[in-house]
Order: sequence, then C-alpha cells, then structure tokens
Amino acid sequence: MLLDFNSQYIREVSLKRDQIFSYDTFPFSLPIIKKFTNLTLHPNVTYIIGENGMGKSTLLEGIAIALGFNPEGGTFNFNFSSFDSHSNLDKYIKLVKGVHRAEDSFFFRAETFYNVASNIENMDKEPGRGGKIIDSFGGKSLHEQSHGESFFAAFTERFRGNGLYILDEPEAALSPLRQLSMLARINELVNQGSQFIISTHSPILMSYPHAKIVELAEDGMHQVKLEETPHYAIMKQFFNDRDRVLHHLFQ
Repeated sequence: MLLDFNSQYIREVSLKRDQIFSYDTFPFSLPIIKKFTNLTLHPNVTYIIGENGMGKSTLLEGIAIALGFNPEGGTFNFNFSSFDSHSNLDKYIKLVKGVHRAEDSFFFRAETFYNVASNIENMDKEPGRGGKIIDSFGGKSLHEQSHGESFFAAFTERFRGNGLYILDEPEAALSPLRQLSMLARINELVNQGSQFIISTHSPILMSYPHAKIVELAEDGMHQVKLEETPHYAIMKQFFNDRDRVLHHLFQ
C-alpha cells in the first residue's frame, strides 16, 4: 500500500474565504461551507461521509470542476451538459497539488453516469473519430448492461492506474458482493499509484485500511474511524438485534 505523501496528486482543499461576500445563498449557506476547515487529503483514499443534505456531493462536485472535470462526470475530455445544475463552489475552492501529475483521471457521479454513457454513444457515432471510446470501458454499450454492471465496467476497465479518481456515491447500484469487489479494485489501483476521493454511505466501502474518513456534520468536519461512523453503528445495531430495532421503528 502506498503511503507517500510527497507523491499524492491533490494534497489539500481550502476555501477562498476572502472572495465569499455572503453565506446566505447556496452553496455557501450549507453549514459545512460556513464552518469549512482546510481539508488535508490522504495520499491513497479519502472518504467524505455524512447525512443527506450535508453537502458531500456539492463539495466533491466543486473539487472536480475546480480540477477541470465536466460537472456531470467523465474524464477531462468530456464536455457536455444534460442539465446545468451545478453550483459555483468551484470558483471559491483552492487546491494544493502534489509534485506529480496523474496519468489517468475520472470523475464518477452515480446520478449522472447514464448521461456519461449516452455521451459516449453519441461521440462514438461521430464520423472521423479514431478508436471508439466505449472500447476503454470493455467494448460493450453501457446502456446494454445493468446499472451495476455499467458502473463496474468503469471501475474495472476504464480506470488504468496512476490516476486521480473522484467518486460520488459509487455504491449506488452495487450489490454488497460488488462493493467488496470494488474494494479489491481500489486496492489494485492504489498499489498502481492512484489516489481516490470518495463520497459514500457504504460502511463496506469505508472499510479500506488506513484510509482517511472525514464526516461532514452541522458543526463542521471531523476525522473519524469506521467504527465511529453513524453508518457503521446503525448497521451493527440492526444486524445484532434486528427484532428490537424493528419493534421500536414500527411503534
């Protein structure tokens, strides 16, 4: 497992607070933005977790766009818009980069991956293009696969190593078994010099050894251990005493 803090691609995320004139409008009205502290990233895997509405996707989106990714996902070469709904947080984000540049990169968003798949098909139909883009995803149309299969094709086929990968809720269409397989794939890519920033609700994905877990909450950001996360505690309580949990839930 790589732990070279000098070789990571993104080292720190901060806010240009001197350029923010009001915290009354979105996304600056989010508690996590109001109380944002410099976020130091792990050279291998950093998880961004928290309850719905805490701003996980907004933060990841801002980081990705600040790096030059398309708001709906893909590589730096993707330039399309199905629905312009992203915030302007990227303009107020400052990134501290490492000395090395990633050889591969991808911004994966579960909610817009269908749009990425459609854009791939449209680009592959254009005359005069070289090799088909879909070949780098395994060669089979992503629309002809199940949701989970198309997600997994991106992780196993498109991600090549020595890369920077930003993933927003990648577990959305993955079974528990596939999530375990994804952990194995993350480990392969980490050992090939990759860095991940992942937003997730999955305790399975959060279990990657030595990763940094940052929880977004009303009172700011906190680094936590897996066993300290609400996600882990709720799942453990449920499976240890399911009948008791359901009894109180249904009252």
